[in-house]
Amino acid sequence: MWLSRYTYRTLAREIAFILIAAVYCVPFYLMIALALQTAEQNLESPFAFPWPPHFDNFATAWNAGGDAALGPGLKSSIIITVATVVVLIVLGSLCAYTIARRIGRLSNLVYVAFLVGIILPFQLAIIPLYTAMSRLDLVGTYLGMIVLNIGLLMPLTVFLYVGFIRALPRDYEEAAQIDGAGVLRTYVKVIFPLLRPVTATVAVLIGISVWNEFFIPLIFLFGSDAQTLPVSVFLYARANETNTNLLYAGIAISIAPILVFFLFAQRQLIRGFTGGVKG
Repeated sequence: MWLSRYTYRTLAREIAFILIAAVYCVPFYLMIALALQTAEQNLESPFAFPWPPHFDNFATAWNAGGDAALGPGLKSSIIITVATVVVLIVLGSLCAYTIARRIGRLSNLVYVAFLVGIILPFQLAIIPLYTAMSRLDLVGTYLGMIVLNIGLLMPLTVFLYVGFIRALPRDYEEAAQIDGAGVLRTYVKVIFPLLRPVTATVAVLIGISVWNEFFIPLIFLFGSDAQTLPVSVFLYARANETNTNLLYAGIAISIAPILVFFLFAQRQLIRGFTGGVKG
């Protein structure tokens, strides 16, 4: 029965998907191959995988000093990304729960305001933002960057949560209220555990966005101790623009943490996009 459903069209579709996936893997292959080559191997065969691989490029890139140091940049990126994601999950889910469950004109207006926040480019307010943060002594600090990211990404977080919460049946909340649970306890004990798929989606999307952000950290953190990894990689690339092997080794170090996180969270990410609660 199953074999009869597997047609030549299905085979052709699978082959096409495999070829597309292979095309997307080519940049990653080239990055790893170039990062593991010596200068001589790069001149002889730049597209061939080196054997034996030269892992010293990663050590050299990691031990770079000055503003181009990748270690402090990695630390700053982890602190800012984790703190931003955690705060957005807590505040964004609470705000979205209130908007999704309160029916009225005010709730709709607040939701529309968040949607406008997604549409409008933040670059329009970059000068007032910098002036305000400078007067509050938040430029070049972890706290300032975290607060800025929260403000910029809160609309997207609320949008994702509201769509998922509106699809949840109210039976769960009504059962909890019958048992005597208040609104906050109902949210913590009943609603938030049901939000795990969309929470994973928020964590991945926000995490990748904050981790890869370059323009904002370049403006608000350049030259400070809180400088993030993309800015450090940018400065490292300027210092090693003639040595492509060291350059790609530094790039590989910068994307490795977020790539590992995405691979572990991809199942929950897909569930969050499909939405809904089974049972």
